[in-house]
Amino acid sequence: MGLKSQLDESSVAGQVQEGLGRDPHAGEIFCFRGRKGDLVKILWHDGVGMSLYLKRLEAGKFIWPVSRSGEAVQISAAQLGYLLEGIDWRN
Repeated sequence: MGLKSQLDESSVAGQVQEGLGRDPHAGEIFCFRGRKGDLVKILWHDGVGMSLYLKRLEAGKFIWPVSRSGEAVQISAAQLGYLLEGIDWRN
């Protein structure tokens, strides 16, 4: 799922609801990558409030999972850690 230009949690939460049909307040972590591949947004609700994390790589692109069906892909916490460090976690 691509990113829109808005940088606030309400627009990303809307993408979760409309694009994925999921509840952004359910405690899941939702990750989105920008079109160029160098920006990632992570949205989660911890039961108290909504958090939005942004990271842009100075060089290179995030290694992103492939979804053959166009739907959301689940990855482990370890895979997310590698992804955020720019490490190829697919091997």
